[in-house]
Amino acid sequence: MITSHTPETLRAFESEIADLFNQGRIPYPVHLHGNNEAQLIDVFKDVGPDDWVCTNWRSHYHCLLRGVPPDELKAAIMAGHSITLNFPKFRIVSSAIVGGILPIALGIAWETKRRGGGEKTHVFLGDMTFETGIFHECFKYATWQNLPVRFIVESNGKSVCTDTQITWGGTYCYDPAEYHFREYSYSLPYPHSGAGVRVQF
Repeated sequence: MITSHTPETLRAFESEIADLFNQGRIPYPVHLHGNNEAQLIDVFKDVGPDDWVCTNWRSHYHCLLRGVPPDELKAAIMAGHSITLNFPKFRIVSSAIVGGILPIALGIAWETKRRGGGEKTHVFLGDMTFETGIFHECFKYATWQNLPVRFIVESNGKSVCTDTQITWGGTYCYDPAEYHFREYSYSLPYPHSGAGVRVQF
């Protein structure tokens, strides 16, 4: 485990960001996590100190668990970077484009394989992104090329306000036990964007 964060410290950080947003002190979009603290702490037990973490627009917890100091992370969020947090010195990068982080993760993993490095790349995506074509192409390529990359599907059952399974009329076509990805489910306590009181357009 890279950090000593607990579910309580993660929730306290996100609650502070939510309060600042609702007070109008963050005049930019924010995407908050919640109800998945224990699952993420467990996921990060397998993230080594030299590994890369690639994530999306909902990444505050990922940054904290990767070792980004809370004050540095808070400053970046206050400056309007909540959905595009990148801290290369801590080996964490993100993309606000749906599926946009996936080819970036493959590129990092290819470089590791090319030079014979031992680090892994851990890439986070939502359950709706999991159903997109870009995921299937990247997942197939990573599997066939035996790249050192792990996909983690964070399933809150929605894409913004759209139910994932109703949209696609089915369930996953991959079995996590058979393929190289991990999936966990949680119920997001915040709206897709914002903190539930103040609306940001």
